[in-house]
Amino acid sequence: MPESKLQNGRTKPIRVWCDGCYDMVHFGHANSLRQAKALGDYLIVGVHTDEEITKHKGPPVFNQEERYKMVRGIKWVDEVVEGAPYVTTLETLDKYDCDFCCHGDDITMTADGVDTYHLVKTAGRYREVQRTAGVSTTDLVGRMLLLTRNHFRQGEREYEVEKEHSSTMGQDSLARSPWTGCSQFLPTTQKIIQFSDGKPPKPTDKVVYVAGAFDLFHVGHLDFLEKAKQQGDYLIVGLHTDPVVNRYKGSNYPIMNLHERVLSVLACKYVSEVVIGAPYTVTKDLMEHFNVDMVVHGCTPIMNDVDGKDPFAYPKQVKKFITVDSGNDMTTEKIVDRIIRNRLEFETRNFKKEKKELELIKFLEKDKLNGDLIDVGN
Repeated sequence: MPESKLQNGRTKPIRVWCDGCYDMVHFGHANSLRQAKALGDYLIVGVHTDEEITKHKGPPVFNQEERYKMVRGIKWVDEVVEGAPYVTTLETLDKYDCDFCCHGDDITMTADGVDTYHLVKTAGRYREVQRTAGVSTTDLVGRMLLLTRNHFRQGEREYEVEKEHSSTMGQDSLARSPWTGCSQFLPTTQKIIQFSDGKPPKPTDKVVYVAGAFDLFHVGHLDFLEKAKQQGDYLIVGLHTDPVVNRYKGSNYPIMNLHERVLSVLACKYVSEVVIGAPYTVTKDLMEHFNVDMVVHGCTPIMNDVDGKDPFAYPKQVKKFITVDSGNDMTTEKIVDRIIRNRLEFETRNFKKEKKELELIKFLEKDKLNGDLIDVGN
């Protein structure tokens, strides 16, 4: 890193270490990494193997190769270390010349109930960032297993949290763990600004436009967006509203609501801008407004709009439409199928995780109470 880019007159870049499972990478993971990157200049992310994750918390939804690729696709990540140890050691930090380790304010434990960051905490080489309230892998798994539509309420019920089925899935305030139990995700303009580059296209940029649901942002989406970005210089992603997605996907799709999908897509390093609630049909007005040079679509089937017309009729007419093959057959439906086929395993995983966290909370509360009693005695 050039010295001119360093802040406060420093000549040596601050290297930050993060690690984790990064299973079903979502905007909560991305926000944690964004905050970690802001604490330094260069961000290295260690990702655990399938074997380590299965041993300590249960089977991951995505395999390690998929998880490595997803983390590399996050815009704030400079380097990925494959097969990072589950317990973060000083040796690991020193090996990669990292100044400190950074993690969210939730607690991560081994199968034996040991804090995975106890070594770096004791050495004073640990920093903490705020966990993103309202989302967790546990919660997303729960949405798929329950096949509920609670996550895209509309109108006056839009931000309500349904009080049912939370005993094991962590779907609302009745859930037992404050970390895996999902509260409410409340979108703000500040959060969108933090995720956005905020850079308009240059006059000479070739602008590429894609549109879709991009639900449960996964490796298939990532590979498609990489191929789409190769068609130009500035990639705009149009995200359809929840009712529109539900019309062409059915069931309880989208699993993630529009606000959540916006941040998930903005965190991708190939994406320049997002249109929130994009129209299903790509019109002449839309293309002129964003100066779109090319509209790109993947190999998935295209459903006609409610009027029975092809949503890509105009860009096809003006010869500004191409189809690209991402080379990846992963779909949101396949992810859900993985969860459903392994339902018992994932339910057990979620239950064990919340039970372990609850036990730790009780221990910490008891420890704090004992400390207060000692202070009073003195």
